[in-house]
Amino acid sequence: MSARKHKVLVANRGEIAIRIINACRKLGLEFVCVYTAEDRHSGHVTHAVKHGGDKAAYQVASYHDANELLAVADHSGATAVHPGYGFFAEDFRFARRVVRRDRPLLWIGPSWRVIRELGDKINTKRLARRIGVPTVPGSDRPVYDEMEAEEIAESLFAFQAEQGLEDAVVLLKASAGGGGMGIEEIDRMDLFRSVYRRLRNYAKRQFHDSGVLIEQRIFDFNHLEVQVLGEATGQRHVHFGTRNCSIQSTGRQKRVEVAPGFAPDELAYAFDAGRVLEDITRHSLNLAAEVGYNSVGTWEWIVTPKGEPFLMEVNTRIQVENGISGAISAIKGEGPVDLIKEQVRVALGEPLGYGQEDIGFNGVSIEYRLIAEDPDNRFTPWVGTINRFDWRDAPWLSVLTHVPRDREYVIPTEFDPNLALAIVRGDDLEQAKKRGREFLDSLVLEGRDESGGSLRSNVAFLREKTEHLLEF
Repeated sequence: MSARKHKVLVANRGEIAIRIINACRKLGLEFVCVYTAEDRHSGHVTHAVKHGGDKAAYQVASYHDANELLAVADHSGATAVHPGYGFFAEDFRFARRVVRRDRPLLWIGPSWRVIRELGDKINTKRLARRIGVPTVPGSDRPVYDEMEAEEIAESLFAFQAEQGLEDAVVLLKASAGGGGMGIEEIDRMDLFRSVYRRLRNYAKRQFHDSGVLIEQRIFDFNHLEVQVLGEATGQRHVHFGTRNCSIQSTGRQKRVEVAPGFAPDELAYAFDAGRVLEDITRHSLNLAAEVGYNSVGTWEWIVTPKGEPFLMEVNTRIQVENGISGAISAIKGEGPVDLIKEQVRVALGEPLGYGQEDIGFNGVSIEYRLIAEDPDNRFTPWVGTINRFDWRDAPWLSVLTHVPRDREYVIPTEFDPNLALAIVRGDDLEQAKKRGREFLDSLVLEGRDESGGSLRSNVAFLREKTEHLLEF
């Protein structure tokens, strides 16, 4: 089947569903989306119907029901599935089922084998160490034995003492976890057994795997990412630069992202920041080649205050923040780049059509995650009705949202209260920050909860953090 004859099932919701629909439209592809009863007023539904007609949107009971999603694919005549992020995006079993069923569908993402290989952080660490990619000190396989786990933790405390760290901390992570879930930390060994046992039980319940990764806790680090794209054959790879995702909530959830990851031409660092960006990009491409990576993916890195990079994990899906990488990228002089479009295009079997030498970068881009939450109360989600949501449009601004600008919107309690992604572009960091402040100051965001209380949002938090972006 030619690329132009494919019909894509958009197996997600909200702004990412809208972006996938837009990518399909750019490629001349048909599409069909799904929605739940709680999401019937979501912008992704109206967007699908507007551009695809009434038969472009199907109601389902749950985005988590694989049988329902595949039934929609069959009923609508879809031939490909784009999972977006979250839900089934990194579920190798679902990806395998999609391509192996009696009526096989095309999976728009890395192959299920790649997802399985890189989906376990410990396995990723083992693969990385084998080819010389630096990883966080600690175990490189799931640890199920308590005595072995204690020995590893004691060795890490000893290592930190040798480094002169007064407040040593060891991290315990559920090996099958992700997104900040299943992480505990201890600052002394007499706490180890109780925390280890509790985390094993939690991991078994949540992820059906009680394996635990034990690592050194690195303080004051920056969280950087490398955006990679691989051809469907898994033989050719390029990158679309780096991102800095260090501004996070107390639950280690990202709130502001910046591309590129450092600004060595504008800010002073205690290390060679340009060299660090080059190193993590090179290491990421080496690992992509090693596993035959064949879609978009993000290599996540920790960088210490001394400029030491450690690979943390690989996200085998499109990232929420892919837009800021695309915003500063150009292919053969044409930009910005729609990375979701590129992901879909190569998944349909088209050749990459360009090499790294054809990709250029220019300027700085910031992404703000606008969320109904209370940063002063541990980022507690806010639930209620959005009465007004508007902003001043500008050529350097893109706001990606499923929340209507022209009517009220009730935030579904079934999902995270994410309202929008705002992408701001500038010629340099200072201009991007200035424009970011201008956007946030012009933003109108009002709402009430059932008690009549005013909407809580993270806008003031985002405004405050803008002042010191990319400083380290």
